[in-house]
Amino acid sequence: MKNYDTSKIKNLALVGHSKAGKTSLTEALLYKTGVIDKMGSVENGNTVSDYEGQEKKRKISLQTSIIPIEYNDFKLNFIDSPGFFDFEGEVLQALRAAESALFVIDGENGIEVGTEKYWKYTQEFNLPSIFFVNKLDKENANFNKVVSDLHINFGKKIIPLTLMLGEGEDFKGLIDVIDKKAYTYENGEKKEVNIPEIRLAEVDEVYNQVIEAVAESDDSLMEKFFEGEEFSETEFRKGLSKAILQGEVIPLIAGSSDKQIGLTALLETITKYMPSMDDEDANIGFRVKDDYEAFEVKEDAPFSAVVFKTMADPFVGKISIFKVLSGSVKKDDKIYNVSKDTEEKVANLFYLRGKEQIKTDKVVAGDIGAFSKVESASTGDTFATRDNVIEYKRIKYPKPVLFYAIAALSKNDEDKISEALHKLSEEDPTFKSERNQETSQSILSGLGNVQLEVLMDKLKDNYSVNTEVIDYKIPYRETIKSKSDVQGKHKKQSGGAGQYGDVFIRFEPSDQDFVFEEEVFGGAVPKNYFPAVEKGLEESLAEGPLAGYKVTGIKATLYDGSYHPVDSNEQAFKTAAKIAFKKGIEEADPILLEPVMKLEIKVPDENLGDVMGDMNKRRGRILGMDPQNDGSQVVLAEAPLAEVLTYAIDLRSQTSARGSFSMEFVRYEEVPREITQKILENKN
Repeated sequence: MKNYDTSKIKNLALVGHSKAGKTSLTEALLYKTGVIDKMGSVENGNTVSDYEGQEKKRKISLQTSIIPIEYNDFKLNFIDSPGFFDFEGEVLQALRAAESALFVIDGENGIEVGTEKYWKYTQEFNLPSIFFVNKLDKENANFNKVVSDLHINFGKKIIPLTLMLGEGEDFKGLIDVIDKKAYTYENGEKKEVNIPEIRLAEVDEVYNQVIEAVAESDDSLMEKFFEGEEFSETEFRKGLSKAILQGEVIPLIAGSSDKQIGLTALLETITKYMPSMDDEDANIGFRVKDDYEAFEVKEDAPFSAVVFKTMADPFVGKISIFKVLSGSVKKDDKIYNVSKDTEEKVANLFYLRGKEQIKTDKVVAGDIGAFSKVESASTGDTFATRDNVIEYKRIKYPKPVLFYAIAALSKNDEDKISEALHKLSEEDPTFKSERNQETSQSILSGLGNVQLEVLMDKLKDNYSVNTEVIDYKIPYRETIKSKSDVQGKHKKQSGGAGQYGDVFIRFEPSDQDFVFEEEVFGGAVPKNYFPAVEKGLEESLAEGPLAGYKVTGIKATLYDGSYHPVDSNEQAFKTAAKIAFKKGIEEADPILLEPVMKLEIKVPDENLGDVMGDMNKRRGRILGMDPQNDGSQVVLAEAPLAEVLTYAIDLRSQTSARGSFSMEFVRYEEVPREITQKILENKN
């Protein structure tokens, strides 16, 4: 693959609902441009884009894949992203690395949740977009309805640059609105035909919409338009490009990847009108951190790049996929990891096409490349040179909302699990793993059940680590509601050296985790034993007498006791304190506390009642509602962790996947007595 100038490189993120045909489209484009001599299919597990084992098994995309295609002296980097919502982090990476979004829509199913979700995201930061309506050869495909629904939901700025010849199984060709020519397709090859006379008025109407949009992009063009003058080809192309860049026009192409229809029209539209990174006002994807000035987007500017995707191959090692934002990088260059303050040498530089590595000696501004064995590199890191330092802001990934407790199936699995999980977390920043110190459980957390199941399968397939999901232990706490006054006495004086420790301790609630005080008079307990008493109490906090959970919110006051001049020692007083602790907690009305989470739930207005009713059933409290500009509502609520462990799955079901939420820990609260009883019964 040859090197291209920045102006000849275009990066497009493929986004849309799962199974809309994004991966099939990349496969068809590869075949169309001669990269492959036979089209694979998702069903057969032999596509260039979906090459990972779990992708083949599940027949869905699970990770971002780079598919570069050369066409008419342009390089088009298609960034194929998953459509399944558990892998939202991958979509955000793809969109961040692109100058435009290519939405793929299923011609039978029309606008689906994935389309809605990522449309809103692209509108938030004005990312130019183009639509490809796929699968129009299917029996129930309805192009006109798709266009109508897009206009209703997303606005009239979506303009079809192609119209259909035939429909459903009779779909045989396209009408090019701009050139006002019609083509039929056979085996991917197009043949020009006459536009049916009955369609001429329709073509003129759509063409005039395009012309008006071009005119509105520039005052001088608007003047020519009103004077009835035609635009030159250069003026038209420049005007339409500007309108697309400003978000005033969203081109739409009809087609079928299976029948190879619309591919040329798509490629022509991208190369002629979609932005490159050096276009004025283009989205470069990454914002410069405060206190830095952005470098110019050109090859001879200082080098800077951002790693937007990491692949942790168990055999090849770490592969870092990056976008060059200024300058260029060459093989054997020394580059500076600004985020880690380390310098690295680029030993292996290449382009990726799926899993294929295409060696190159240079990657220039606007292009996407990869290097391996740059150990300091992590997703989100900025690379530059020591002489010209710059740093870019990181993506804010959604926080995990679903939690699995897992256990290794053998000692051998347990020994390997930590390193394997670390490597998997490098690939997917939305996934977290930790060891809960209170419950001694390994916890996986992520955005959905499919994501976590895939991670467990990868543990097994890629790293030979076998795990199973076990019951999640809620980290309850124990505390007291009243006071107690107890004696703790430890006496062992039969044969040999004896042990003697005797303490009187008052216990009462506290707003701190643990407070120890002493009010001993007259040396009833020598001062040198006070630390031992405190230590005995602190160790007892780890396991409360009610149900074995950590104890918190306790004040203990040592006020009396006795000692033996020979048999008393630190260990004896430590043991006496533990005896007092158990008695004292049991006599002070012990209760269980549970972690309470704060939730921000974004839902469509029509689902508001169901979501609020469901939250009440989960012992939740609605704190307020905040209407959004897009017609949705943000519900603020609090609920016990025990009630929202699977909320990610349930909310998706309730809202047809249109709802989303985030949550964070806020405090511990008393568990209702009837639920406490159930917890204690299950504990026993």
